[in-house]
Amino acid sequence: MIQVGIVGGTGYTGVELLRLLANHPQAEAKVITSRAEAGVRVDAMYPNLRGFYDLEFTVPDVDTLSGCDVVFFATPHGVAQAMMPELISRGVRVIDLSADFRIRDHEVWADWYGQPHGCPELLPQAVYGLPEVNREQIAGAQLIACPGCYPTAIQLGFIPLLEAGLIDPKDLVASAASGVSGAGRQAKVDNLMAEVTDSFKAYGCGGHRHLPELEQGLGDVLPVGSDPVQLTFVPHLLPMVRGIHATLFGNLTASAGDLQALFEARYADEPFVDVMPAGSHPQTRSVKSVNTCRLSVFEPQERGKVVVLSVIDNLTKGASGQAIQNMNIMFGFDETTGLNLPGLLP
Repeated sequence: MIQVGIVGGTGYTGVELLRLLANHPQAEAKVITSRAEAGVRVDAMYPNLRGFYDLEFTVPDVDTLSGCDVVFFATPHGVAQAMMPELISRGVRVIDLSADFRIRDHEVWADWYGQPHGCPELLPQAVYGLPEVNREQIAGAQLIACPGCYPTAIQLGFIPLLEAGLIDPKDLVASAASGVSGAGRQAKVDNLMAEVTDSFKAYGCGGHRHLPELEQGLGDVLPVGSDPVQLTFVPHLLPMVRGIHATLFGNLTASAGDLQALFEARYADEPFVDVMPAGSHPQTRSVKSVNTCRLSVFEPQERGKVVVLSVIDNLTKGASGQAIQNMNIMFGFDETTGLNLPGLLP
C-alpha cells in the first residue's frame, strides 16, 4: 500500500483524484493540502466523499509531503515549481497535473504562461505522462508531467496517422469542445449557468496555451525526417459540466488503405483507448467519469481528407484518471487498477 499526498485538493481535479483513489486497493490518500481551506474536513467541502475519508485540508509542508510515496499536484500553473526542487531532492515521486513541466523549452513556456519558469533545471527529467506513447519512460520516472485535457484527446486521435506517415503534419486542424469544468472551480462570470446554458462558443482562437504542448507531443511521434507539426487548434465551450469532443482533420499524403484497421492495430493493447466500430460517432456521455478515450475514423467521400472523432472526460482521462494511470505504471501495479469502470449513464 503506497501513501499518497495531494497538493491543491479543493479543485475539480483534486476531488476527482480523491474519488478515484477511494477504492484503489494499492494506494491511500494520507495528505491533502489547501492554504485557504486548512482545517476544513474534506467531506465537508465534498459531501460525496462522506464515509470514505477522515481527512482535513492542511497547509502544504514539504516535510509532511516527503513522507508520501507519491505526491500529486492539482494546482494552477506556476505553483508546483516552488516546491518541486525540494521534493525531487528528497526522492519523492511526483505527478504534476498542471502545465508546469509539459513543455520542454522553458522560454516557450514563459511566453505562453506569462512568467519565468521557476525551475527550468528540472524540465529535462520530466516525463510526459501519455501512457500510450511513453509507458516505458513513465515506469522509471520520478517526475511526471500529466498531459492536458485537450492535448490528450487530440494526440490520441492523430497519433496513428502521424506514426504511419499518412497525413501532412504541416496542416493539421483540431476543433475541440469542452465542458465548463475544464476552466476549474474558481468563480468566473463566463462560467455561470446563466452564461453557458443554451449557448456554444469558441475561445482562444488566436492562440491557446495547449498549442505548444500539442505541437511538441505530436512532433515526438513523427517518423524521422518529417516536416515539423503545424496545428490549427480552436477550442470551444460546451453547455455541460464535463467531457471533451474533438473533431480532427488531416490531409492524406499517401494511400490511406484501411484506416479502421490502422487504428485498431495501434490501440489493440491499450486498455483505455477504445476504437469504435466503423461508422460510429462516439458521444461524450459514454465516457463520463471514466479513464477512456473513444475514437472513430473516417475518410469522407474518399477525397483525401481524414476525420477523427475523439471523446474523453476532461477530468478523468484528461486529468486525474490519467494521473492515476501514470501512478499505476510507476509503481508496477496493473495499469487498470482502480480505473476499470463503466461510464455513467444517463
